[in-house]
Amino acid sequence: MGQDRNVDISEDEDKEALKGLSPVPLPPRNIHSHSQQLRATSSGTTIKRHHPGTRKHSLDDIPKPVLSDPFCYDSSSDDDEFCPRSCSPSTTTRSRGGSGEDFFVGAEDDQLMQFQPLPEFIGNGGGTGIFNFPTRSALHAGRPPCLELRPHPLRETQVGKFLRNIACTDTQLWAGQECGVRFWSFEDVYEAGCGLDGRVRRGDEAAAPFFESGNTSPTMCLIIDSANRLVWSGHKDGKIRSWKMDQRLDDANSHFKEGLSWQAHKGPVLSIVTSSFGDLWSGGENGIIRIWPWDAMEKSLSLSQEEKHMAALLVERSCIDLRSQVTVNGACSISSSDIKCLVADNVRARIWCAQPLSFTLWDARTKELLKVFNTEGQMENRADLPSSVQQQDQPVEDEMKVKFVAPSKKEKSGGFLQRSRNAIMGAADAVRRVATRGAGAFADDAKRTEALVLAIDGMTWSGCPNGLLVQWDGSGNRLQELHHHSSAVQCFCTFGTRIYVGYASGVIQVLDLEGKLISAWVAHSNPVLKMAVGNGYVFSLANHGGIRGWSIASPGPIDRLIRSQVASKELEYTRRNSFRILVGTWNVGQGRASQDALKAWLGSTASDVGIIVVGLQEVEMGAGFLAMSAAKETVGLEGSAIGQWWLDNIGKALDEGTAFERMGSRQLAGLLISLWVRKNLRKHVGDVDAGAVPCGFGRAIGNKGGVGLRIRVLDRIMCFVNCHLAAHLEAVNRRNADFDHIFRNMSFGRPSNPAAVAAVATASHTIKGTNAASATTEEPKLDLAEADMVVFLGDFNYRLFGISYDEARDLVSQRSFDWLREKDQLRAEMQAGKVFQGMREALIVFPPTYKFARNQPGLGGYDSGEKKRIPAWCDRIIYRDNRSAPVPECSLDCPVVSSVVQ
Repeated sequence: MGQDRNVDISEDEDKEALKGLSPVPLPPRNIHSHSQQLRATSSGTTIKRHHPGTRKHSLDDIPKPVLSDPFCYDSSSDDDEFCPRSCSPSTTTRSRGGSGEDFFVGAEDDQLMQFQPLPEFIGNGGGTGIFNFPTRSALHAGRPPCLELRPHPLRETQVGKFLRNIACTDTQLWAGQECGVRFWSFEDVYEAGCGLDGRVRRGDEAAAPFFESGNTSPTMCLIIDSANRLVWSGHKDGKIRSWKMDQRLDDANSHFKEGLSWQAHKGPVLSIVTSSFGDLWSGGENGIIRIWPWDAMEKSLSLSQEEKHMAALLVERSCIDLRSQVTVNGACSISSSDIKCLVADNVRARIWCAQPLSFTLWDARTKELLKVFNTEGQMENRADLPSSVQQQDQPVEDEMKVKFVAPSKKEKSGGFLQRSRNAIMGAADAVRRVATRGAGAFADDAKRTEALVLAIDGMTWSGCPNGLLVQWDGSGNRLQELHHHSSAVQCFCTFGTRIYVGYASGVIQVLDLEGKLISAWVAHSNPVLKMAVGNGYVFSLANHGGIRGWSIASPGPIDRLIRSQVASKELEYTRRNSFRILVGTWNVGQGRASQDALKAWLGSTASDVGIIVVGLQEVEMGAGFLAMSAAKETVGLEGSAIGQWWLDNIGKALDEGTAFERMGSRQLAGLLISLWVRKNLRKHVGDVDAGAVPCGFGRAIGNKGGVGLRIRVLDRIMCFVNCHLAAHLEAVNRRNADFDHIFRNMSFGRPSNPAAVAAVATASHTIKGTNAASATTEEPKLDLAEADMVVFLGDFNYRLFGISYDEARDLVSQRSFDWLREKDQLRAEMQAGKVFQGMREALIVFPPTYKFARNQPGLGGYDSGEKKRIPAWCDRIIYRDNRSAPVPECSLDCPVVSSVVQ
């Protein structure tokens, strides 16, 4: 039987550091090799373990794989053990049975081999609390059925073209993106696969067909002008552009072009709105509000394309700058903060302008300022503020300049030391005042205005970062405040008597006109950036770029009917795909391996593997290195030269660039994890994030702890966590506590490759101003608890108990692993539900991997020195997955294979 081989070696915490090692090769070490195989399918994950024919060897003398397996699982046996039987030379595979038939897709498209069940040990304590792992189905049971206009694209495919906002006409949905705008026609929303120009775009393979504009500056805001059949967009370069509504391209390979455009602001155009008189209002940075009269725009729109420059000049000259109109003797009546939202009340002919901590109300006809008030509803008139208050608003630099530049006569006569003392005291006093004001600013931060909307009854609603909803009447009087959710409000949308609220937690709530909660559901896994109503749907745009449509009749009885009908036809629109994952763990003890050793370990088993995950422990140790690593972590830096050496050489062993591509890695002190994806699977893998949790020395140093990677594959989330837990035989409770700390605190917030970092940076402004502390859901969900598959690998350091060194050694020599398993600390703790709750491990059928003397292969290599450490299975791989999760239909160029863990 073909072997999948991995090397697991473990060192105790107090072993001496290797000294004087040459980089390559690593001095021969006695190790035991073992492998497991995870098979991820639409119904979950199947585990397989290969038992190598030869297990005792030195690192640089790993034997070649053999085509025999002396320990094959006999599916006819009722015993959960491996029993010897003969195997054919051809490669065989096994899997856990699920609903229907479960097949492995091999190297040949037409070669299908059915799997057989594999025995596993399952820990107790799962299914409750944080270990109540999620279930997946074709339709989410906790939300209404939705139209997937644009399924969640992989983050790596969106660099430079993230969607920022959406707006709906009667027949189209428009979206502003980083490189222009695009639109979908509602008559095409049930099609999928490519754009209307016939090209399949990366990240939009499953989206409904759409048209794109030519490249422009990033789109910051978007509105519909139904009266003139135009779409207006505001851009980061300060321009406002118009686009014809309901257009269809004759040439399928061309991009549609903008109509009228002009330079509206020096900085980004943050918000635009049309008044009841046809004028276009725009808001920008520093409180700039400008009006573009309809007369000038109408004349410019009538000019030909050749007169484009003249048309822009005509509009620019017609500009009305409202800020300059309300500025008297240098004192302005409105705040200099950036404009957040502009909303038109066409019934009362008024324009609402929202800034973070204040509002202004304008007359749309006369362009006069009617009212200035803060988020508490209190009137403000900044032009009439007393001079003492105005002085407090002066920049801190001016205040400090006075302290330094204008010393008193007493200071002048006091000499240099006195002047220095007074200057320091003055600076300290200025800093103290700033800190006092800052405390008040933080208190006000939760009351900032993030979104604004006008309801059908004429009432205006604003949303805050702490989830607060405030209702205002048409004159700007504060009526009531409500608090239905603790996450930050991101956007509003209205339809009839319903108000839709989108939150940073991905939740959408439906309220009535009085603010009473009608319904709520988790619409996306990311913040809801914008919502728009069209064609009988409320469309929501998530921060990751996905767009979903929610029927305006939801929630309602029709939802249950749709759900039952769609669920009954699941097999017609879903497709099962499988792929293999090879996972290896190795405590390298600060050594390095030769290229031949790495190829024998990983290269020989990677021929039909789609994803490879490698976890290393003790890549580099030492007090100085650990301290430096901890300091680097505090400023967001990680990695080391030796860690990079391992990544480079593992890449060489895997033929990186030709067969595999490294998708991500993360290092925390001596812990290193890396993930590699086969080229033909690459386009289905993305959203790679990394995390790290130190457990050593006050939960601050990375000599012990965990590093993890999270990926999304075919719309399923997988997490891999490489751990090094507390050492020593008696430290069972510490090891349990380390696992619990890692599980609860592992947060995958940092993308693990530069492209992803750039992508996040370009999209981050869309949720700018969100209070991170208050942007959580009311019941925060742990990243690992929400994943479809979680694999823990590493040097867990659990030992054998109640057995002597000689007894353990004798049982190993007799291969009596069933007896040894009864003495395994980890198995006992899992049975008691104290660690790895509800997770699984394939039954161990290989010798203990701990602890060997150098250069002594075989049974005699177990530590026989003064300490005589009892052999143990310190190096483990434990997993849990969602076996009922169907994979959505996806077109693959070649068979995708399911998972291997070593």
